Amino acid sequence: MDYVIKNAGIVNENKISHGDVLISSGRIAQIGGKIDAKGLVKEIDATGLMLLPGAIDDQVHFREPGLTHKASIYTEAKAAVAGGVTSFMEMPNTNPPAFTQQLLEDKYDIAAATALANYSFYMGTSNDNIEEVLATNAKKNDVCGVKIFMGSSTGNLLVDSPLMLEKVFGNSELLIATHCEDEAIIKRNLAARKAEKPVLEASDHPIIRDEEACFESSFRAIQFAKKHNSRLHILHITTEKELQLFTNLVPLENKRVTCEVCVHHLHFTSDDYARLGNLIKCNPAIKAPHNKQALWKALLDDRLDVIATDHAPHTWDEKQEAYEKAHAGLPLVQHSLLTMLHYVQQGAISIEKVVEKMSHAVATCFQIKERGFIREGYFADLVLVNMNQPYTVNKSNILYKCGWSPFEGFTYPASVTHTFINGNLVYENGQFDESNRGMRLQFTR
Repeated sequence: MDYVIKNAGIVNENKISHGDVLISSGRIAQIGGKIDAKGLVKEIDATGLMLLPGAIDDQVHFREPGLTHKASIYTEAKAAVAGGVTSFMEMPNTNPPAFTQQLLEDKYDIAAATALANYSFYMGTSNDNIEEVLATNAKKNDVCGVKIFMGSSTGNLLVDSPLMLEKVFGNSELLIATHCEDEAIIKRNLAARKAEKPVLEASDHPIIRDEEACFESSFRAIQFAKKHNSRLHILHITTEKELQLFTNLVPLENKRVTCEVCVHHLHFTSDDYARLGNLIKCNPAIKAPHNKQALWKALLDDRLDVIATDHAPHTWDEKQEAYEKAHAGLPLVQHSLLTMLHYVQQGAISIEKVVEKMSHAVATCFQIKERGFIREGYFADLVLVNMNQPYTVNKSNILYKCGWSPFEGFTYPASVTHTFINGNLVYENGQFDESNRGMRLQFTR
């Protein structure tokens, strides 16, 4: 079906205009003015609503295969759609990890059958799968990137072999996305903290996984990237100290080193452990308030390039364990756009800047083909939001399979009312049309 969205406030490429948008054959066919569509076209009255390009989340963990007691590609993509996220890029630390081309393609097959949103999957890196990693070069227009855990992770995902890092940075033709925390520093801090207080708690997390651990690992990744002129993207920056490693003096499309900030590091601080405890335990850790302040400044001045979630659901019981056993990660993808719209209402950021950081910049950073902007000829991945319709997070509207959110009880000032994916109206005022699936993202590299 084709659609005409009438009387919307269109937020796109650093401006807001008002008018109509025609969606035809899955694409944006016409933008602006009054559109008198002929034929079989459904009209949507968007008077008073803002039309945004769908958010693109470059870092999620949807837990499939192997960890589906926590989440699945179907459940988490559905939650994403309800939150205005129309495309996602998913990480390789599933069970088994995506360490081979076959295991990588198996995940694409699951998404093709079940995901309501558009999708891409990172190739995983271990200390001994260089041939499989470099085989991804032949798919550089079909795969979002190569992921390296340069810090503690599950199983054998930690890559600490200098030879392996040299080979990946020296030979990968794809974007290399890194989780940067120094394992030796973390182990040293953990031992020192346990010597001081044998029973640890969530508030110890940012002391153990501290600023130094993040900085040293990020600095090392950038050294590898500069040596080989690699395309490096450092995920979830959390510290003021790391920000000195990044620049705003180069246009995004010309940067060889880019970085991401996540919504929870823009929203929570270490002060929140007293209230939320292990629910906000994540890696890298939520840290002291001065870091949050610095992240906001860097986001607004373009040293931080994109906003994502690092959506990482665990069951309620897994989060109720004692600190050292409690799993790290929190579910966020349904509420990331709403969280940023909350800050729009607070005056901390403009809605144009939110769109830039959650849609435009992600498309530019990853060279995504024909998405991330409201442009004629692009795929119609679009979101309508009501900036004056409050939305309270509660158990009945949390769509994650894990069934909980750190935002439970929080009232947002805005709501997502409609989500279009590839021109299909997949979500409308709390109801889903699941007759279509998302598409595999393509890249122009």
